[in-house]
Amino acid sequence: MRIVKLLLGFTLTATLFTACYTEVNIEDEPTTISINQLLSSYEIWYVDINSTVGFGETPFLQKAFTISFRNGVMYANNNIVGLGDNGGGFGIDVGVYDAYDMILDVSHDIDGFETFDVFQINSNTIELYNPNNDTSYFLEGYQRSNFDYDFVFYDNIHYFLQEYEAWEKTYTSAFGAINEFDNENYLQFLAGGNDSTFKSSQDESGTNTNNLIWDYTGIYGVGNVNGNEYLKILTLDYDFFNNEYFELSVINDRKIELFHPSSETVYEFEGRGYIQYLKNGDTKGKIKASIDKKRKYRKDKVENPRESTRVKQ
Repeated sequence: MRIVKLLLGFTLTATLFTACYTEVNIEDEPTTISINQLLSSYEIWYVDINSTVGFGETPFLQKAFTISFRNGVMYANNNIVGLGDNGGGFGIDVGVYDAYDMILDVSHDIDGFETFDVFQINSNTIELYNPNNDTSYFLEGYQRSNFDYDFVFYDNIHYFLQEYEAWEKTYTSAFGAINEFDNENYLQFLAGGNDSTFKSSQDESGTNTNNLIWDYTGIYGVGNVNGNEYLKILTLDYDFFNNEYFELSVINDRKIELFHPSSETVYEFEGRGYIQYLKNGDTKGKIKASIDKKRKYRKDKVENPRESTRVKQ
């Protein structure tokens, strides 16, 4: 009887130990890569300006559409004109960098030195945290072959309009009703400030941009067209003949078409005085323009109620 009890006790103990046993699989620890490997893992880093967290600004990130890190040299696409072509898609050389221990130090050619803590958010997103202004920028990684340059171009048409000192009317269709806008020969879209100011001039075609007399200053807006990402609505807010609406199409990096629905007139404007941000250091005015230019979160609006900002000259 004692032997039976011992056997039963042994069997019960073995069963309990078996029931409590759990198989544990020890997975391999995730492979870590250096910060230099992380930064160079994508050719293009898109600066998602709308995801920025914080109230400070890092100037060279605020003005860049993309940045790239290549063997200690930082490149940026600061312009919409030439996007995808400049520097083989990388943009222009804007400074140098050093990366170590998930820290990124940048010496920018114009804006000087900045340091960042770098965090990998997911497989193609990194955060650059600037402790000096307590602000984080989020960058999305792409290869040049799969980066949608066209989307960035058309999503930022208002910046494209600002990248010329003036737009000169070079064509007016023979068809279409006579209207007030027929008299406008030059347009200018200003960067900086409220980022929504335009000027117009009735000076003769062929006038040097430095000699233009701007007859009117007002507010403009660029809006989207549902179902057509390549067509925009441009609104020019004129006090004396109300708002003017146009369908805006881009012909190339230097020429736009404006279709005026109310008169059914087609106009073409060509850019004069290209402003390449951060380049051509011998042109002081253009360097100043690059300092004023900054990207910021903005909703497309086709009308602007801030009438108090309009100035009739």
